[in-house]
Amino acid sequence: MVLPPPDKRHVCLTTIVIMTSMAFMDAYLVEQNQGPRKIGVCIIVLVGDVCFLIVLRYVAVWVGAEVRTARRGYAMILWFLYIFVLEIKLYFVFQNCKADRKSLETVARKALTLLLSVCVPGLYLVLVALDSMEYVRTFRKKEDMRSRLFWVALDLLDLLDIQANLWEPQRTGLPIWAEGLMFFYCYILLLILPCVSLSEISMQGEHMTPQKMMLYPVLSLVTINVVTILIRGVNMVLFQDSRVSTIFVGKNVVAIATKASTFLEYRRQVKEFPHPQNAMAMELQQNSVGHTQPNATSLPHEPSPAQDVIDT
Repeated sequence: MVLPPPDKRHVCLTTIVIMTSMAFMDAYLVEQNQGPRKIGVCIIVLVGDVCFLIVLRYVAVWVGAEVRTARRGYAMILWFLYIFVLEIKLYFVFQNCKADRKSLETVARKALTLLLSVCVPGLYLVLVALDSMEYVRTFRKKEDMRSRLFWVALDLLDLLDIQANLWEPQRTGLPIWAEGLMFFYCYILLLILPCVSLSEISMQGEHMTPQKMMLYPVLSLVTINVVTILIRGVNMVLFQDSRVSTIFVGKNVVAIATKASTFLEYRRQVKEFPHPQNAMAMELQQNSVGHTQPNATSLPHEPSPAQDVIDT
């Protein structure tokens, strides 16, 4: 498939978001080291950034080229690469904070959490580029897609909040095995789940039907909404963790109820209209007949329920 010319604004925006977060992470890594070790860390970070920029030079252009198409393959590659490198740097920052709790002040730790909570969901929304999907013409489909993207962004913030418990100040520390398990569990989900969402968008193609995009809601229901409630409950009850976010616990309870009702509604619609494609074919056939008979008087008609299911 030959890609169209890249969208320069999209390429620039993607590069700015990625390199801004990477530059701040590099600054944290360098400032956490003192003496001759700081010089060595600075050299390693610069070499890594140069290699990352070389790869980003091509991948970002490919992502900008496919932004107006129905494909998001290069966007998945860029997301995987970004989170892979970012989380490696974040792991070393977290280990330095754990080794020396005075290495970063409270404001610097809060700023790190704020940086991640803006750049990570922001990059996902930039890669989806809903406003550039010219083939999604109906307002109803765009609003449905925006609500789904909003839930993905909330899930990303949920995972980042769990990771932030590891480097922000705490009254009591967690066991080493619990900290490692929490960090790498969130790491894996940050790598995989947004790619699943992007792959659903890519597989739907230009004839996007949001109600068929059920893979991500099912996976996030189990791996985020249910499991993170258990993680926060264990941290709060067993380890007396004072940093547990009860707000995100409430968010997950609301998400479970919302997704459960969505699944039930989807099953009900499937039972009532088992073959909506046939209704679409009949609708197209009627339209073609109407065009071939220009003298016939056409009366206004209400859309069929099956058509409503397709448009949602």
